[in-house]
Amino acid sequence: MCHDPASRPPAPPRTGEVGGSGLSTLTAADGTELSAAWALPADVGATGAGVVVLPDIRGLHPYYVALTERFAEAGLPAVAIDWFGRTAGTAPDGTRDAGFDWQAHVPRMTPEGVDADLTAAVDDLRRRTRPGLPVLTVGFCLGGSHSWRQAGGDLDVAACAGFYGRPALVGDAAARASRPTLMLVAGADAATPVEDQLALAGTMRAAGADVETAVYDGAPHSFFDRAAPEWDEACTDAWRRILGLADRVAAGAQR
Repeated sequence: MCHDPASRPPAPPRTGEVGGSGLSTLTAADGTELSAAWALPADVGATGAGVVVLPDIRGLHPYYVALTERFAEAGLPAVAIDWFGRTAGTAPDGTRDAGFDWQAHVPRMTPEGVDADLTAAVDDLRRRTRPGLPVLTVGFCLGGSHSWRQAGGDLDVAACAGFYGRPALVGDAAARASRPTLMLVAGADAATPVEDQLALAGTMRAAGADVETAVYDGAPHSFFDRAAPEWDEACTDAWRRILGLADRVAAGAQR
């Protein structure tokens, strides 16, 4: 199963003060309003890269609000978006609760809609920080798939990381992949075989992308959760890889 509203992300291995956080409403280029959460580190001027968080099938729920704050603690400004502005409107209280009928809305999502919402999030992140801030996407489950898809897309993102993604949703973009990509794979994921995700990595590498894979043996889908102490080492390693990718993106932008 995906992360539920009671889940919370583990703490990052490096921490600092959060300068601000909150819920907001963004507007995509097609006029769609979507719910979002944001958080900034205390020293915004020192940040080298930002993060757009792409959630699981449940949309923007409290796990992802907390995750933007964890990224800010690690020195990275972050915005997390909701998927369902086009079909369900904005979330009444800013986030989706456990009773939200995501099953009625996920089939109505389109890659074009996702990309429009992602672009609005990138624009918002740069408005809150600085123009031209390099941005990486970090996604989970459904969001992991769409994050990997950006490696072969046309949006202004610098790198793509994803947990628990489904290769089928990456589609033809895999054969066009060119951006640095991180695949964080749950070894006991019942939703998607490890072999399928590693095959996707091979396709993306053949297309020219620098793809890093990490397979966490025995870890279940949604292992990245502070309530699962048996996976503490896997969570710490996943954080290290994500922050390492962000640091490389920031260093590349300074050249």
